[in-house]
Amino acid sequence: MNVAIVGASGAVGQEFMRILAERNFPIDELKLFGSTRSAGRKYSFKGKEYTVKQLAHNDDFKDIDVAFTSAGAGISKEFEKDITKFGAVMIDNSSAFRMDADVPLVVPECNPKDALERPRGVIANPNCTTIIMVVALKALEELSHIKRIHVSTYQAASGAGAAAMQELYDQYREVLANEPVTVKKFPYQLAFNMIPQVDVFLDNDYTKEEMKMYNETRKIMHSDVETSATCVRVPSLRSHSESVWVETEKPISPEQARLAFEKAKGLQVDDDPKHGQYPMPLFTAGKDDVFVGRIRKDLANPNGLTFWLTGDQIRKGAALNAVQIAEYLIQIGNLK
Repeated sequence: MNVAIVGASGAVGQEFMRILAERNFPIDELKLFGSTRSAGRKYSFKGKEYTVKQLAHNDDFKDIDVAFTSAGAGISKEFEKDITKFGAVMIDNSSAFRMDADVPLVVPECNPKDALERPRGVIANPNCTTIIMVVALKALEELSHIKRIHVSTYQAASGAGAAAMQELYDQYREVLANEPVTVKKFPYQLAFNMIPQVDVFLDNDYTKEEMKMYNETRKIMHSDVETSATCVRVPSLRSHSESVWVETEKPISPEQARLAFEKAKGLQVDDDPKHGQYPMPLFTAGKDDVFVGRIRKDLANPNGLTFWLTGDQIRKGAALNAVQIAEYLIQIGNLK
């Protein structure tokens, strides 16, 4: 199995390398690609040193079986044909192709078979907040159809990349030292603050991030579900959290939901409020699963259920989900 990582120097690219090593993904040859700025950097993978090569319009992907791409939507669109023209499966972590009708949008716990129909050789990785949410929604959908979702997200600095994580570190230090605060990656100072904006605002006054949750959830779940989201950037470093309210066609009790969550793949239940047990980003960072707690009936709707989710944005929300897609294709013999 010959594997390429595009955007190898970024936060998700580095996570790809860690996860591929941890899971002992079958690799005969590994190629790393990046921008002009990152070309020439060296990284160690399973005891061997690899050098990042500058991404270019050439035949570098001729012998590649699967390419994990995380270099931004513009790069993905520009280099799609170069990556796929010799038969490589491109598993893309950007927003470039997610809503294209001829590109499957896949979360393996929810819709793995969608990955089998990929006429362009591209499989899209959903937005991180959508991935974290649908892993839990899948378990409930099997009990009763979900009609509506209201969700507020609490998104860590990691969602904006490695430079944003460093900026949060710097901001805390600067505030405590009574120095001018550096603000580059976020609209405002994030340290000791929350910013109710993730991505740009659209004409309907929702952000692109919020509309991703609306559109991507419907595509992944093959559902007419309506989602209303408010996405907030919070001053935690890593792991996103979500407060989710669902309305189902038939009532689902907290006990039924808890049992469904416990049986679901990719979920861990951490729900003992009487003893102060519930998921928090501090403790879920670096973990593979999505964690669910605060499971309870909604007081305003007899068919409502509400719960709290936390999941590592860089792992399950990005790199891990992509690797799991590739593992599924290998398992069923759909990838060389």
